[in-house]
Amino acid sequence: MEKVTLAGGCFWCTGAVFKRLRGVISVIPGYSGGTKTSPTYEEVSNGMTVHAESIQITFDPKIINFEKLLEVFWKLHDPTTLNCQGTDIGTQYRSAIFYETEKQREIAEKSKKEAQKDFADPIVTEITLFTAFYPAEAYHENYYSRNRESLYCRIVIDPKLQKLMKEFKKEVK
Repeated sequence: MEKVTLAGGCFWCTGAVFKRLRGVISVIPGYSGGTKTSPTYEEVSNGMTVHAESIQITFDPKIINFEKLLEVFWKLHDPTTLNCQGTDIGTQYRSAIFYETEKQREIAEKSKKEAQKDFADPIVTEITLFTAFYPAEAYHENYYSRNRESLYCRIVIDPKLQKLMKEFKKEVK
């Protein structure tokens, strides 16, 4: 098994997307890339910790490789907006890949360069060495599954899942 930590806006959205992929063993929402040890949602939300809402993905590379995870990542959020995804604004919503190995860094850099061809604006996703991940509070776990009828889920997450099914049908569980 391998791990990678990604940030692509709200972790409710990214978590809902990645947990549907074959070969993904677990998706944990949390915080990475900041300055405070064991931050809370409230602290991250106020922007003072510089953490990004992230997901830590454990995956089986024999079923889904890192390259495919990144392909999904690039297509299911906007990597060209700095500290913003839709109406979610702040450094906690930035786009980032927190790599754990030199091989992951190389793959991420190559993938970013390839993905740039699909965007008119420059990709601003940071590719940063992973240092720490702090799991979010329990109520964030499986948020979409437990709150499908909420307005946020219907307006923001459902379209991402529809796009996932359209573009990555073979990779979906």
